[in-house]
Amino acid sequence: MFRKNLWMTFAILFVTAGPLICETIEFGNEKARIRIINSETVLWQYRIAETGKILPVEGPIFEIDGKSVRSHMTSIRQTGEPMMLRNGALEYAMVGELKDFPDLRLRMVFRIPKSNPVIRFRYELSASATTPPQALTKSGGADNLCYFSVPFQDMDAVREIRFSEFNEMVHSFCLSERTVDGRQFGSGQKLMGPVLAGSGDGNAFLVAYEHGSQVPDAFLEFSAGSDRTVSLNAVKGNYCDGQVLNSGAPFRTLWFEIGAVRGGEEDLAEAYRSFILHDMTQNLETRKPYVFYNTWNFQERNRHWNHRKYLEDLNLRRVLEEIDAAHRMGIDVYVIDTGWYEKTGDWKVSMKRFPDGLKQVKARLDGYGMRLGLWFNPNTAAASSKMFLDHRDCVKTRDGKEDGPYPVWETENSFSMCLVSRYRDAFADELIRISKELGVTYFKWDAIGQYGCNDPRHFHGTDANSSREREENFAFQVGPSMSYIVDKLGSACPEAIVDFDITEGGRAVGLGFLASGKYFLINNGPYYFNYNIPFNPDKDNWNIFFYPGPARGWICRTPLTFDKWFPTVCFMTHYLPDDPYENQSICVGSLILGQNGIWGDLLKVSKEGVEFFGKALGLYKQVREDVTEASLIREGAVGGSPEVYEKINPANGRGEVVVFSSHPGIYRVVTKNTVDQSIWKTRGTSVSLDSEGRAVVEAEFSGAEAKIVFFGAKE
Repeated sequence: MFRKNLWMTFAILFVTAGPLICETIEFGNEKARIRIINSETVLWQYRIAETGKILPVEGPIFEIDGKSVRSHMTSIRQTGEPMMLRNGALEYAMVGELKDFPDLRLRMVFRIPKSNPVIRFRYELSASATTPPQALTKSGGADNLCYFSVPFQDMDAVREIRFSEFNEMVHSFCLSERTVDGRQFGSGQKLMGPVLAGSGDGNAFLVAYEHGSQVPDAFLEFSAGSDRTVSLNAVKGNYCDGQVLNSGAPFRTLWFEIGAVRGGEEDLAEAYRSFILHDMTQNLETRKPYVFYNTWNFQERNRHWNHRKYLEDLNLRRVLEEIDAAHRMGIDVYVIDTGWYEKTGDWKVSMKRFPDGLKQVKARLDGYGMRLGLWFNPNTAAASSKMFLDHRDCVKTRDGKEDGPYPVWETENSFSMCLVSRYRDAFADELIRISKELGVTYFKWDAIGQYGCNDPRHFHGTDANSSREREENFAFQVGPSMSYIVDKLGSACPEAIVDFDITEGGRAVGLGFLASGKYFLINNGPYYFNYNIPFNPDKDNWNIFFYPGPARGWICRTPLTFDKWFPTVCFMTHYLPDDPYENQSICVGSLILGQNGIWGDLLKVSKEGVEFFGKALGLYKQVREDVTEASLIREGAVGGSPEVYEKINPANGRGEVVVFSSHPGIYRVVTKNTVDQSIWKTRGTSVSLDSEGRAVVEAEFSGAEAKIVFFGAKE
């Protein structure tokens, strides 16, 4: 029963007394098999179960005490039985001693999804406590670590999938796919990825690493060899020179990914997208398509349009009235942005703005079945806060100079705190307290830059390392530290969702944080300075796409191309609900494609507008699981006429079609998928079915708006 349930077999070459010792171990699921073989050159193999295609994986090569050490082991044994994780994946762990350094142990951890071919793996290197100290070194002055090598010889088409390329035109990170051909392999091109995908000979496979930084600031990179072998190498900050290896503090690599399918790139992208959606994270709430509202846009408008302070009208009365409107509109999560707190660091509710400590807010939300979210800047602690006073040594410093104090959104002056220090546990504990005391389940994180600390007292180097090395190691560890906090919160409060705001450049953006939380992709979009338009930053509003109308949608829908590989539900983006109906149709039509965000002034939305949102979002909720599951099909350019989006689950025909246009006329669209015959549509739209069961949509436009059709939803 054990072997049948876990899809695990062992090929035992020899057994000694004591632990099971194997030269070959095999395990996996019905899509992929992992075989540990531990040869001189190949540590393990990935095999496509359907075709038998084998992908050999060369293990890591470390520099230890100035010597290059391959991960060839004298023996390998399984440690314990596979562990079932919250997302249903099984975690397997193997350990062995290095042949050239028998006092060093390499632990290999694999996470195998229930049925997806993409698996996660990482390595842990430690030394026996009885041996003289051994350390990772950088004899050449730079990181010297190869994480793995894989062959791409059979791949006719290879692509670098960039996650963190910042597009200044839309002021947002956007997907970028770049062809890797013979020129790159011949010249030894360095590729940041974080995903490298290839297809050929009826198969397609990918490798990826889970970290984050903005292109081209690489901390890791793929090296394309002339023999079409690809190696993933450390670039900077991955470890510190002289970092001691011991059993109590092993060197843990990042998580890596490998996956393959029978078919081509589209089949691979579909499998990888499903992996990100279902199998990557243990914090399962992050992948659910809740509809979110955030107060910030009202606060900005209050400042720029009404010439009042950002926090002046953020109070109990207004929030309760907005919650009533949000409920009628169909919003699931109500988020109070900056100003709900008295001071940063201690994160106690402002009794001036919310005299009852948010009790009425939580009660109102509970009565409607809604959730409470709050804004945080994890970096900051006010000068008088207990958090700051108890963690004075954790302030971010650069060359001995402290970062702060400085104002934080009209509250007390605060210092910047280092997330790669003991402060991170204290901050995680504070979030757990807030979740349990206030019932908060959504945490919006803002303003976390990737650089800014080289303090030798923290967890990113010592006085023995240069200030540059300490700062690079800090920058490398910011993302993993953020994930550490989120995962600690998620373990204590499984309903928690953490959303990291990446609306500005210079953030740790990549697969690393996506394994723990989700991203807040765009707030206002580009500013005037992005388009070289003169303005006075001391007096003028920086925001261009701050107003209702079609232009904001053009900006915010541009990054939807992420959905080919990474489901859109991972990228929160907010749209404006203002009257008239045409703008509201654009808002609803855009957000239901998966970004699921609304902000603005809810109390000024007309009764008719509130009713439209309530009806449309109520229908969306009937099919949103299918919409989330379905890969996006887009036809037409963003801002073009028509601009068509199809998100229909091919398994059952449930989902939606949204058509945008800014020009009058009648546009005809035929879906690629067959559809459920329960149909709801917005005005000016007709739907029929062709002989194959596909939908034929005719949409008549008189100006800029969106036409929405739901399949499988009923009023």
